[in-house]
Amino acid sequence: MRPNNIPARAYDLRVFGVSNELLLRTMSLDSYDIALLAAIQQDATTPQHALGAQISLSSAAVNRRLKKLADEGVTRKTVSLVDPERVGYALTIITEVEVENERLDLLDAMKRSFLACPQVQQCYYVAGECDFVVIMVVQNMAQYTALTRTLFFESNNVKRFKTLVSMSNVKVGLEVPLDAVAD
Repeated sequence: MRPNNIPARAYDLRVFGVSNELLLRTMSLDSYDIALLAAIQQDATTPQHALGAQISLSSAAVNRRLKKLADEGVTRKTVSLVDPERVGYALTIITEVEVENERLDLLDAMKRSFLACPQVQQCYYVAGECDFVVIMVVQNMAQYTALTRTLFFESNNVKRFKTLVSMSNVKVGLEVPLDAVAD
């Protein structure tokens, strides 16, 4: 039976290990917060007075809400997206990595090696046929070959890896869909 303080749509997520505390915190965003998040996901450089005009809030209210969203970890970082090709990174590589042993210390060592590599843009520890999916940008195949030596061949814990080379980056983004989040 679903506890009364957890919305029905959120209760089903507990099956996947999502905690009640996280669900309650997630569900506390109101329509103004959602509108702000949608706007800053498109352009985080929009001035606060312009954001306020878009969603009918004062600049001070926008400032307070943005600070609260950051303080609570809803927003994590403000960055500029650099076009990799314009700075010499012509290839996007997606690599599926299967590990030999899933001991925590060995997995942590692999995670550290991916975190330390500047060409790695994203890295996911996943369930399924492989253990990691690594997305990286490289200048050319010679650079990727050198990275495979460092990241995969020199690791004692990589069983195999499979490389996919992007022919066209159809969609690249990190925007989170917000249509089902508001109370």
